[in-house]
Amino acid sequence: MNEKNYIALGGTLFVPSTHKNLENIICHEKYVNLKSVLVDTEDGLNEVELSIGLKAIEKLLKVYKKKKLLVFIRPKNTNILKKLLSMSGIEKIDGFILPKFSLTNAKEYLDILKPYDFGLMPSIEGKELFNQNELHELKDILLTSKQNIVLVRFGLEDMLRQLSMKRSCEESLFDYAATASVIGNFIAVFKSAGFVVSGGVYPCFKDEDGFIRDVKRDLKEGLFSKTIIHPNQIKIVNDLYKVSREEYDEAKKICESQNTVFNLNDKMAEKLTMEPYSNIILIRAEIYGVADKLIRYITVHS
Repeated sequence: MNEKNYIALGGTLFVPSTHKNLENIICHEKYVNLKSVLVDTEDGLNEVELSIGLKAIEKLLKVYKKKKLLVFIRPKNTNILKKLLSMSGIEKIDGFILPKFSLTNAKEYLDILKPYDFGLMPSIEGKELFNQNELHELKDILLTSKQNIVLVRFGLEDMLRQLSMKRSCEESLFDYAATASVIGNFIAVFKSAGFVVSGGVYPCFKDEDGFIRDVKRDLKEGLFSKTIIHPNQIKIVNDLYKVSREEYDEAKKICESQNTVFNLNDKMAEKLTMEPYSNIILIRAEIYGVADKLIRYITVHS
């Protein structure tokens, strides 16, 4: 998978496979500014609903024609993944989100998917979150399939449950000592190995100001992409992922410069160290745009 894939994800809308508008959403007739979608067959469904949801996916794949929207399915487990892979037309989707990805099932997941070229987003949600050695083991396993890993996710609500904590809408997870420590370690382990890490779900879907703060904090911490749970969050994510004119101009100068070290707006710029991040800024600008109104949008809601 190339770098552009994860940047193009934007906000990934959570949609149960039993949703009444599933076909319209996946065929990009509804929410036309949505960049990516998660079709869920996991925690949100009981056994009866799961059967209905799988039939809905199977029916949808027969009529689905690939469009710009990136489509990922979240299987309940490895058995459901095998059922999905056996469906006609499954090759038309972009990939899978692998829930409860752990040392007990990681190799099985990756072995099942080895013959395919799907994009994968493993979601680490269990006890491994709190054990650095086990995180490194999972990282080493994922390195064997790195070309297919779009990004790595962490189970935010699962983390809170295991810590016997509940977050407030007004607070960032980085404001709590325990969660900040866990997430910081998670970011360090996977990003240092070249993986992208996505932001956690913001559950207070009616709190627009809180959601904006959450996305801005994600960006500050080097997290990109985010599962969203309400369509009202689509535009906010797209706006916040735009880049400012200053960011764009600096990134362009760094990438175009023939000098190794040079003066950039009264700051030292080193091409070798700054070019990778500058390339990301230019790709974000290509996908989401460069706009002065971004500053006004953020200011109004901050």
